[in-house]
Amino acid sequence: MSLFFETIRVQDGHIFHLDFHQKRLDTTISRIFGQKSDIKLIEHIKPPSDKKLYRCKVIYDTKVRKVDFYPYQPKTFKEITLVNATISYRYKSIDRSAFDHLKEGISSDDILIVKEGLLTDTSIANIALYDGLSWYTPQKPLLKGTYRAFMLKEKGLKIKNLGKKELQSCVKFAIMNAMIGFYELKNISFTKHKI
Repeated sequence: MSLFFETIRVQDGHIFHLDFHQKRLDTTISRIFGQKSDIKLIEHIKPPSDKKLYRCKVIYDTKVRKVDFYPYQPKTFKEITLVNATISYRYKSIDRSAFDHLKEGISSDDILIVKEGLLTDTSIANIALYDGLSWYTPQKPLLKGTYRAFMLKEKGLKIKNLGKKELQSCVKFAIMNAMIGFYELKNISFTKHKI
């Protein structure tokens, strides 16, 4: 049976954006297993009592199988490599071998996957481009992230098909996920990789 996971930010005993994680978990169970979820994430997450920032990883199928907390240290990004690929990752599966394969032989900090000529995601985050007026995120990401959903609902982020042309002309570039929030990358360089 397939296993899936949620990565949830936990800090100072607070669980961030739990409703967005719950909605994605419910959708995954409905679409993959064809049943209604009876998992209530709040019942399974018992935050550490200290003041550290943690990455809470909840592994599940039709039931919660494991919950772990890892101290979190954000990584730095200076270079991202564009990779053409046709992978599919609609649900947050623990099987990330497709990403591992794409990153083989690449020494940059991360990859940005281009699918059918359109920008999608990095291996760990959704993206956003600022054109001088508005922030846009790809209309067809590989994974509809929870922080992306929050930004679309609460912060005015817009959806648009984005290609290499938009990447080259954008004024600002950001990545976003549950752990880092909305993180603008400054002085980032992009390289191309052929596979």
